Formats: sequence, C-alpha cells, structure tokens
Amino acid sequence: MSERTGRATSGATGREFGGEPLLRVRDLERHYPITEGVLKNEVGRVRAVDGISFDVYPGETLGIVGESGCGKSTAATSLLRLEEPTGGEVVFDGENIRGYDKQELRKFRRRAQMIFQDPTSSFDPRMSVGAAVGEPLLLHGIDDRAARRRVVKNLLERVGLEASDYDRYPHELSGGQKQRVALARAMVVNPELIVADEPTSALDVSIQSEILSLIDDIQEEFGLSIVFISHNLGVIREICDRVAVMYLGEIVELGSAEDVFDDPQHPYTEALLQSIPRPDPRRRGRRAQLTGDVPDPANPPSGCRFHTRCPKVIQPDGLEMDQQQYRRVMDMRESLAKGNLSIEELTKLAVAEYDTPSEEQVSPADLERAARDEVDLPASFDDPAVDDTVERAIEQIVEGDQAGAVDTLADTFESRCERTVPETVTVDGDHTAACHLVDGQPTAASDSFEPSTTD
Repeated sequence: MSERTGRATSGATGREFGGEPLLRVRDLERHYPITEGVLKNEVGRVRAVDGISFDVYPGETLGIVGESGCGKSTAATSLLRLEEPTGGEVVFDGENIRGYDKQELRKFRRRAQMIFQDPTSSFDPRMSVGAAVGEPLLLHGIDDRAARRRVVKNLLERVGLEASDYDRYPHELSGGQKQRVALARAMVVNPELIVADEPTSALDVSIQSEILSLIDDIQEEFGLSIVFISHNLGVIREICDRVAVMYLGEIVELGSAEDVFDDPQHPYTEALLQSIPRPDPRRRGRRAQLTGDVPDPANPPSGCRFHTRCPKVIQPDGLEMDQQQYRRVMDMRESLAKGNLSIEELTKLAVAEYDTPSEEQVSPADLERAARDEVDLPASFDDPAVDDTVERAIEQIVEGDQAGAVDTLADTFESRCERTVPETVTVDGDHTAACHLVDGQPTAASDSFEPSTTD
C-alpha cells in the first residue's frame, strides 16, 4: 500500500462503477425541533441535514467533507437510521429503508455497518475484545460460541492484530489498535456498506496512514461500498473515488475526486482546498480567506448559505469594487445584523487600541475608526459613491442607529447570493455544484477572484 498515489488521480465517476447504486439518498433531512415552555411548543428547527442527495455504487468510496458543524456526522447516522430522518428517502439495494420495521431494520444493519470517530468510546470497557467484536454475530442469531470465536480471531488477524488479542480489554490497546478492532467489528457480519465517521481523526498522524491503508485493503478484498466522512481533505483525496462537499446541512459540490480537487467549482470547496498546507512555496498561490464562523443551522442565511463568508460573493450590477473590500463591507453588514458594532463595543475597542485614557474621552472619530478596524475596512474607497455610502453607514453606527446602517448598506451592496437559492447544476459529467457563479446567470466582474468557467 505504500505505492498508492491516491484515488483522485483515477478520475472515477459514479457511472464508471457500473450497474445500479447500492445506496441512493434523495433529499435526506434531519431536523431537530426547538421547543420552549412547559408544553414544549415548537418555535423553530435546527436544520442539521437539509435535503442532501447522492448515490454510492458497489465497490465505491464516497467521501463527505466539510468543516465541523456542517452536518456530515448527522448525515451518517441518519442514512443508517441510527437517528430517524425527518424527510427524504434512503434506498438501499432498491428498497426504501425508511419504511422498515424493527425486524427489517435488523436485517439491514447486517448489510450496513458504521465505524465511529472515537474508538475508545465505541467499546464497553467491561467487554473483552472478542466479546465486543462477536456481539453483532450474537445479535444476528449466531449462538455457537466456538464458531463466533473462530470468526472473530480470523478477523482480528485480517485487520493486523493477533488472535491472542481476543481476550484483551479496550484499556490495554492503543488508539490504532482500538480502531482496528472497530473495523473488525464492522466487518464481522460481512456487510456490503460501511459508513466511516472520521475513523482516523482521533489517531496520531503516524497511525492514520496505517488505518487508511487497512480500510483500502479491506474494501478491495471484500468489494465494499464505503461512505467516508472527514474534515481532512488530504485523507479524502487519499481514499475516495468521489467527493461530496457539505456546508451547513447542504451538499454544495459533488464529483469525482479528480474533478473536485483539480477543478473546484464552488468557492467553499476552493477555500477548503487552499487551506491545505503546501510544502512547496512555489505552489502557494493566492489563498481564499474565509471570514466569520459557520452560521447557526437553526437560522441559516437566506439565498446561498455560504454568502456570509464567501470570498467570491457576487457584487450587484453596476458595482465594481475590489472584491476583498466588497467582502469586508458584507462582513460589516453581517456583524451589524448580529447586533455587533454597538457603541459600547466600539468604545471599549477605542480605549484598548488607541491609547484613549478613558471611555468618557472617546470621540466620534475614534468610534468611526474602531468601526472600520473591526471589519478591516480601508480608510477610503476608490469609488466616491461607495465611500459616501460606507461613511454614512458608519455615521449611523456612531449615532446608535445600527438598523439604519444595515438598511443603508443593503440599498447599495445587496448581493444576488443572499436573495436567491442557487440551483444544483451539472458542470461536466457527474460533477455538480450549487453556486450562482456556475448556474449560467450573469455576474458582476471582480478584479481579485475570477469566477471559474465551464464549457
């Protein structure tokens, strides 16, 4: 396995695996109700997974990647019905498992297994390795203890452990050994599908490659389909045939690993890729910096959910600003909408940063400067009209009229990205993206980040 160069070089697409998908997910949702009061009245929903669709073919590894909080782990538990989905379909081998009763679900679980992120919390410390790995066999009706012992010992050796580890306990094993045991437990019922949720993130880097190689070997030997979930794009590129990029409960880009890594179409994908450390300084290039935090899934942004952080957010028609400066103005709007940039905050910032002796001596000019510095706005803009609008908004902030400042900025700087939900469009073959930059609609020019072009 040391000779592997990574799946991204293969250019594999879903159709190239042939036949029908083993797993077909359509518009999968997992929402959590927000309640209040004694009667637990529902006042909202956390949209952890919000309408994702993808296929997994026999023998294929599909990677799901995104930042923490994007919903990828919830997607994993929902598609196996470890958590009940609140919408959509999960079709496994031609049957919608959402309609399964307990008996049918137990049969399905024999064909589809999961590997969890933390190998330590995956095991009962009171159970031996052999008992833990053999438990699924017992649950599925294999009562012969000697037969279970033979199967488990054989599997332990297949995953790089010793048969003698059968009688050891989890606390006696290293993290890498525990994850090998977890893989053995997932394999013990001979599944067709494995969902691996961050299976290497809790391990030392030196051990991660060993586990990845083991998973790859096991897949090749048994012809498994794998849904591999990770925030680590290096891992995803190493082991996956196709990649789905998730942001705030939605899939924003999907395609072969080669297409997604070499020709990303969504700015979020591009930003994730550019965040990967590059050892060669000649290949660093420009980096698309993400601003702000992932929004609250209970109150996702309107339009494209990424517009609050997107370095390529589309400028309104007729506006031709430096793209980074436009992003900063949008950051100011977002900060104001969240209730930030108050007089109190700006006063404290001015005292801390500008050597003002006390809060009482902070001047309106200090507050204006603090408002610009907080979102890294320049002292002036090249376009006089832009300069006037921003100056007026900052004056309103200093006057305590944050709502007025939001309206002033929105009148000039509102983007189509915040008004309209982008459609998922086919870029090329199986490569899809949900972004206004690729959906065929006209966009404003930008001088810092050029939109990707498609045929």
